[in-house]
Amino acid sequence: MKSTTKIIGTCITILFLFSQCKHSEYNAKTPMMGWSSWNTFRVDINENLIKETADAMVEKGLKAAGYTFVNIDDGYFGGRDTLGNLQYHTGKFPNGMKAVADYIHAKGLRAGLYSEAGENTCGSIYDNDRYGVGSGLYGYENQDCELFFNQWGYDYIKVDYCGAEVQGLDEKTQYTKIRNAITNSGKEGIRFNVCRWMFPGTWVTEIADSWRISYDIANKFDGNLGIFDIVEKNLYMSAYASPGHFNDMDMMQIGRNTLTIDEEKSHFGLWCILCSPLMIGCDLRTIPQRTLDIITNREIIALNQDPLGLQAQVVSRSGKCIVLAKQIETAQGKVRAVALFNGENAAHSMRINFNDIQLNGNVTVRDLWTKKDVGSFTDYYEISVPAHGTAMLRVEGESSFDKTAFEGEDAFLNNFTAINPVNNARVSEKSNASGGHIISRLGGSPDNWAEFRNVHSSTGGEYELTVYYYSAEERNLSVIINDKEHIMANLNTNDWDTQGTETILIKLRKGNNAIRLTNPTEHAPDIDKIELKLITM
Repeated sequence: MKSTTKIIGTCITILFLFSQCKHSEYNAKTPMMGWSSWNTFRVDINENLIKETADAMVEKGLKAAGYTFVNIDDGYFGGRDTLGNLQYHTGKFPNGMKAVADYIHAKGLRAGLYSEAGENTCGSIYDNDRYGVGSGLYGYENQDCELFFNQWGYDYIKVDYCGAEVQGLDEKTQYTKIRNAITNSGKEGIRFNVCRWMFPGTWVTEIADSWRISYDIANKFDGNLGIFDIVEKNLYMSAYASPGHFNDMDMMQIGRNTLTIDEEKSHFGLWCILCSPLMIGCDLRTIPQRTLDIITNREIIALNQDPLGLQAQVVSRSGKCIVLAKQIETAQGKVRAVALFNGENAAHSMRINFNDIQLNGNVTVRDLWTKKDVGSFTDYYEISVPAHGTAMLRVEGESSFDKTAFEGEDAFLNNFTAINPVNNARVSEKSNASGGHIISRLGGSPDNWAEFRNVHSSTGGEYELTVYYYSAEERNLSVIINDKEHIMANLNTNDWDTQGTETILIKLRKGNNAIRLTNPTEHAPDIDKIELKLITM
């Protein structure tokens, strides 16, 4: 819930294809949908507001559209008593937190709460809420989780990091302790959101249902932490999302009378195709009808709630015009979701090439905003997209074919963290790389590897695997395919701006395969992409 600053970009054509990541022991789920109090009310919340919001969710058709969580964010705390027991603010919540949860549940909805990983809440630090001092989970993890989930009856918890940052706590240690406390409560099905304001490390994909990837979203389209900026931060994060575990782009700013209708549609459509939790942040009691129409569009919600649980990936970009796409409905099937996002300040003609999304034959295109089929096309579909607007499409081919090119920026980087990357592998900009990005700082330790997951072969067989790389000195690369290692030795292009290629023969099994790139002892070359060519089945 902390905010900072950053500047934004240009016109992107991005197409997002399926990307699936690590699975943990928890049941696969789709991103949560609901409402949260922070964006509009910050710590100025009370019992009546929460109850009236629950009423509005039902009366305005949001529950029927799939929005089921009502989340009470920071501001309900009443400090701790002399024995350390957490109290609620009796002036704001006179009937108590359990009564509010019971009211929400009686509406057929689910109740969520906020807490802090450290000692003091964000509200106590940034909003002068003295009752948040000492109200965080630190030192009370098991005690508070027992209170939240078993005594008060809540179903979801968002855990912030303001106090923990001041204390200098280790993120992995403290959030894992909280995950264990949630498990120790014995209550099933609790959703856990890690709100560290940037991707804390791949460990979070094993313990949380969702995790924030940025500081707090601003109520604007352009500029630092505006809609476009948040989208950019999530473009190359698809490898860390999987069913039940999602990159959280923060609560939505729609319905707050700042964004244009095209900007609101982009905001919602992109949150859907990128598989972010859909948490409404406006005052639902006065939400504009135009916003309601956008966020209750069942066909676009379906992209977010698709059972494959995939986050879209970037295929191409030109400035701020972006084409996004992913597989939906059936894995390795012939249906794709596509978003043509125009982040520029003027209308642009944008195109989706069907070959880029592995579709053959006549391709039927459906406009998800108008809920109408627009026709059958070959090779590509092109449309004029308004400034800051997004065309949302469902496209279905006569058949599909295996993906053969995999960009480095879409790989799972085992040691990646956005907090303090040090020498860990990361995605870096590279103007002459095929997707404008590379994997840099790969290798140097056994666990600093990159992996392309779900490399699908319909037939299995022998393939040529070509690695596109950069290296100003001789470096070695270990290529591990389904646990079989191949060594590419002495890779060298003599400078960091010249690209080289190396090709080896490999075997893929029928179905999904994993291709890992590593060097356990020394740094590997920078990686642009890999390509596959079937030789024999």
